[in-house]
Amino acid sequence: MARRAFLTLFFAAILACCIPEGEGGACMATDITVTQSRTGRVVEGKPEYVVSVRNKCRCAQSKVVLRCYGLSSVEAVDPRAIRPVDEERCVLGNGRPISKGTPVRFKYAWTTPQDFPLVSSLIHC
Repeated sequence: MARRAFLTLFFAAILACCIPEGEGGACMATDITVTQSRTGRVVEGKPEYVVSVRNKCRCAQSKVVLRCYGLSSVEAVDPRAIRPVDEERCVLGNGRPISKGTPVRFKYAWTTPQDFPLVSSLIHC
């Protein structure tokens, strides 16, 4: 009987780790989402974009690194929101944890919208 109870708890624990966050499971890299849109402003002839980075997981994620290729912009970008760490990557919010419901936003102005795919993050559960 004890073996059966152990196996039941063991498989329940494994299952809990594999269920997507929306159903009570662990966080994944895909829980960090990046959206952007035009603000309607034009800066030095270039359209301005606002970027919002959200964490959909119940657990905070820190040291969020995005691919940004130097973060091209004709206007100053708030370094507290995002800053380049090398020629290819940027760190979000100085590496501080991003909680669910508290997105990090920044604006930039460039000829075309830039992609900001997630490179890495550290999950705190």
